[in-house]
Amino acid sequence: MQRKWMMLGAVMTMLSVAIGAFGAHMLKEKIGADAIAVYETGVQYHMIHAIALLIIGLTAGQLGPSTKLKWAARLLFIGIIIFSGSLYVLSISGIKILGAITPIGGVAFIVGWLLLAIDVWQRGKDRS
Repeated sequence: MQRKWMMLGAVMTMLSVAIGAFGAHMLKEKIGADAIAVYETGVQYHMIHAIALLIIGLTAGQLGPSTKLKWAARLLFIGIIIFSGSLYVLSISGIKILGAITPIGGVAFIVGWLLLAIDVWQRGKDRS
């Protein structure tokens, strides 16, 4: 589990840098300030949650794998795809209906972080 999520976290972090650079260099003049702000929000959340996948990998290495950790990682990854992905497409295409699915990714982020917290809390009590 550790290797899988650290590898995916590293790839997703790399992609967030590439996507951010694309937006800064290729889109800034083409889509307008409001759309760039939406795009940059997608990049910011993408990067934060890609790093979180690395943290989950490290946590699995320290505490061992668990079902909660697996689901936390899965939900954060899903959140990146849905939340950030919808913001990227919305900002480039202007298709406003995509804003309706963005909160689904936000909920995935929230539940993923909650599962990580619960897992670490529960297993930390066992070690005290």
